[in-house]
Amino acid sequence: MNRPTTLTVLIVDDEPAARRLLGSMLAAEPNVEVVGECRDGGEAVSWLEANKADVVFLDVRMPRLDGFQVIAQTKPEALPPIVFVTAYDEFALRAFGVQAWDYLLKPFDSDRLRQTLQRVRVRLAEGSSSDLSERLSQLLEGFADRPLRRVTVRKGKARLSLKVEDLDWIEAESNYARLHTGEDSYLTRTSLAALEAKLDPRLFVRIHRSTIVNIDRVERLEPIGHGDLELELTNGRRLQVSRRYRERLESVLEPLS
Repeated sequence: MNRPTTLTVLIVDDEPAARRLLGSMLAAEPNVEVVGECRDGGEAVSWLEANKADVVFLDVRMPRLDGFQVIAQTKPEALPPIVFVTAYDEFALRAFGVQAWDYLLKPFDSDRLRQTLQRVRVRLAEGSSSDLSERLSQLLEGFADRPLRRVTVRKGKARLSLKVEDLDWIEAESNYARLHTGEDSYLTRTSLAALEAKLDPRLFVRIHRSTIVNIDRVERLEPIGHGDLELELTNGRRLQVSRRYRERLESVLEPLS
């Protein structure tokens, strides 16, 4: 009986704790070897240009270069099969889960990881790596251009899926972003800039270096001097519009007036 071949794995995640956890879980599995770890998307692209792995466990949400951009910037011939690892957007990921090799939704357990490893081995044995990688790249190319429709947040131990159209405004909080909807607010582990890049620019506009608003929530604008404006939302919240972003906001609101 032939011994199963060793499955080589690259881990890409910006969180050290997440890399350590996944690394230890993979180390506990037979015939699996972690051959590399990358702290961000840029490192991953460079690693894949110079090295090879059977499969990449790739975090979706990372600063500067996210998982989708890693795929876009990696040469097709250097792109191994991808398993997405994410705490966000599980609804979007499920939409192409059948065509992707697999995805792991944080937090996951050893049984779920074992299922993924088995699926990877089966598909590698089928010799269909290049075909599936090409289909995945094409699928992600189309997906990356679509505005974000939902965002997953935590409320205690529960996870909530919020429609982005229900958000009133978003503010930067350190390196993360806080989402405001009604009287509730939720901290996400995504930066304001990364979130802005995935939002529909026809609906969400940055009004300050630390603030984005849903223009459907804008009630009125008032000048407050030095070219700045004060914006009032339908819920009564007042936010400052800096001169740098005033023109962009007024260009979006003008067609609606």
